Amino acid sequence: MNITIVGTAFPLRGGIAHYNALLAKALGTRHRVNTITFKRQYPSLLFPGTTQQETGDDPSAVPAPTLVDSINPLNWLAVGRRLKRDRPDLIIFKYWLPFFGPCFGTIARVARRGTRTRVVYICDNVIPHEKRPGDRLFTRYAFRPAHGFIVQSASVEKDLHALIPGARSILVPHPVYHGFGAAVPAAQARAALGVRGKNVLLFFGYVRKYKGLGVLLDAMALLKGRIDLQLLVVGEFYDDEAPYREQIAALGLGGNVTIRSDYVPNDEVKNYFSAADAVVLPYSSGTQSGIAQIAYNFDVPVIATTAGGLAEAVRDGETGVLVPPDNPPALADGIVRFFTSLNHAALRARVSEEKARYSWDRLCAGIETLASDR
Repeated sequence: MNITIVGTAFPLRGGIAHYNALLAKALGTRHRVNTITFKRQYPSLLFPGTTQQETGDDPSAVPAPTLVDSINPLNWLAVGRRLKRDRPDLIIFKYWLPFFGPCFGTIARVARRGTRTRVVYICDNVIPHEKRPGDRLFTRYAFRPAHGFIVQSASVEKDLHALIPGARSILVPHPVYHGFGAAVPAAQARAALGVRGKNVLLFFGYVRKYKGLGVLLDAMALLKGRIDLQLLVVGEFYDDEAPYREQIAALGLGGNVTIRSDYVPNDEVKNYFSAADAVVLPYSSGTQSGIAQIAYNFDVPVIATTAGGLAEAVRDGETGVLVPPDNPPALADGIVRFFTSLNHAALRARVSEEKARYSWDRLCAGIETLASDR
């Protein structure tokens, strides 16, 4: 097939850009694949971070012309007409935010009109964690021209069918992220990062309220005197950082929490995951997490809540620990259980086996099924 992927790509940064690059390479082993990306992904007024550009190299990057302007309807028509002239067999959109619904929906409608081009969405979310007016309207508009959907958790599939009854969907778990280089010995990684403490937890990625960092800090306070623990908080704050720092100070956690409040270039990611005994996902709500799939890439167990689809990715007592969301005492007990009752070597071995389920070949097969089902 001739396939075009529309979405975030290098030099734009973040997990979605990395995902699309890995998808293009996986599909490219058996199809002809092109990627087009944004010349303007978000207006600066709506972007909560410091920069939308990758600051380092991305060895997994694929060529991607910067064509799409997310807020210019005339551009959407032009991109759609360009794709219509190219006549790809399949257009794939990676969907994570209703903000892009009008843009993607218009491009899809124009591109497929009068052609045999099929449209597939890969859905991170259907309705986002932080809901806004227009979410359902924009998402319906995006999804109506689609022939099928890849969903990556049962909770997202449920949301899809509630919004678009009868939608053709295939559930394929989020593949493992690779391309960050090989793991390094934990002692070496900790020395490079200046990490102290016998036991190390990693909270990684953009910080937003639903990700539960405040709950994790409350749990850390309950662990003082029970376990020698160092928490690494690594990622750009999309919430106000000050209240979290005030919480750390009020709870007396200054010696137990290290914050790196900026975006981590791809070539530095391996150090943080190699330094960690476990990655912690204390989310209040969730669909799936690309962070868990980075952890699995490095054979690192995950401590997560049962919110949304997280419980589908973590097997309690086998690849990590599951606890109820929004419950600091339960999270604290889960962390103690991880460090005192479970065999870490056995957990890492099980993670290494489990990650075979999260293959890019499996995702490609699901996409091919949707593309061929007429």
